[in-house]
Amino acid sequence: MNWTTGHILGGIILFILVTQVIIRLIRKYCKFPIPAFMVAMIDNPIRRKIQPPGEMPSRHGITPGMTVLEVGPGNGTYTVETAAHVGPTGKVITVDIEPKVIKRLKTRVFSENIPNIEGKIANVHHLPFANGVFDAIYLIAVVGEIPNPELALREFYRVLAPSGTLAFSELLPDPDYPSRRTLTKWANQAGFRIKDKLGNYFLYTLIFEKAENKGRDG
Repeated sequence: MNWTTGHILGGIILFILVTQVIIRLIRKYCKFPIPAFMVAMIDNPIRRKIQPPGEMPSRHGITPGMTVLEVGPGNGTYTVETAAHVGPTGKVITVDIEPKVIKRLKTRVFSENIPNIEGKIANVHHLPFANGVFDAIYLIAVVGEIPNPELALREFYRVLAPSGTLAFSELLPDPDYPSRRTLTKWANQAGFRIKDKLGNYFLYTLIFEKAENKGRDG
């Protein structure tokens, strides 16, 4: 590697870092869901290599027969895999605030004839479900997009069964990526404690369960 090549690579790395900082600053103060037209960009081969759809249900502690809530289905890649994992006795209900995302998911579910997936337009700050109806809830690179994640986690606590689990999978360079410490703080404040943690700083999964007492550290 000569001097010129080294500086070119250094410039590229610097550009990526600066761009990441700018985007993260914008997203910090302007929270909004990923537009429907960008969903295909997010569901790409690199993402599926890092977070293999077929492995994520097991990583999230999901087992056959469960009733599962997914927040932010995107193209439905992870939704479909989770539905296959819970099997015919289980069910996946997936919610998004963007109507076009749910419409696209319903079209896919219909065309692929998947009976155990239900898509709903919903705001995670006020979920349209009764208390304690879900065995598991999971979010993949979504929680950072939520304007008030603390309120959303309190809703997750409400609709989750007493023995249920709440799983988050995050990765860099997602501009909405929260650190494990931040996410754990939010969860503790909502009444959860850590049950399991996988991965590292750049790519992690945290699984929470309901704590005996709200606010208890995990």
